[in-house]
Amino acid sequence: MPRKNHQNPKIPRIRLIKRQQMWTLTAPGWVIAIALMISVMFFSITHLYPFLAVTSPIKTDVLVVEGWVTDYAVEQAFTEFKSGSYREIFTTGGPVERGFYLAEYKTFAGIAAATLKKLGVQPEKVTVVPTPDVIKDRTHASAIALRQWLTNSNSPIKSMNLLTSDAHARRSWLIFQEVLEPKIKVGIIAAKPLSYNPNKWWISSEGVRTVIAEIIAYIYALFVNW
Repeated sequence: MPRKNHQNPKIPRIRLIKRQQMWTLTAPGWVIAIALMISVMFFSITHLYPFLAVTSPIKTDVLVVEGWVTDYAVEQAFTEFKSGSYREIFTTGGPVERGFYLAEYKTFAGIAAATLKKLGVQPEKVTVVPTPDVIKDRTHASAIALRQWLTNSNSPIKSMNLLTSDAHARRSWLIFQEVLEPKIKVGIIAAKPLSYNPNKWWISSEGVRTVIAEIIAYIYALFVNW
């Protein structure tokens, strides 16, 4: 009687590692790669602030100031207003974030307007456009509030220059253009900072915080569909 050939089933082997070929940089290749990375970093550092703190004014007789800016930025707005051919200046901004119940002026728009009047701007040339209290997208809310004010007042304004804080300029310009153009053309003026050297912003903690925060916020604003 023939014997049956009993064979045990093969157990599959699990391989945890395998041998493969890969490309890698040579010593000269690493030198070139590192040099390129350093060049890109240097270019980014030296060109990032000028990109954010853009100044591109247009010929107009209306100036808009974001009211939350510092006093020395408001002073620069006053100088711009007096030296240009402006006939009217608007201030925007939401409720003050601290001392609301103690402050005489409840919004940053009101504070900036009062400061401009104190500096010498005729009261009849200053218009306060307060921004509603919002949790986020405050610049966008300010642009919307200004557009609504201009619409409700049947204003004939067709162009304006927006003055805001240094590295915030690129983002504000983008948002105000999206809200107001093409009906109203918008130029931009970036106020110069006094708390750090804009030409060497990377050696100051204030400069680093400002520039890094603004580039992140600009990217957010660039890709959000308002």
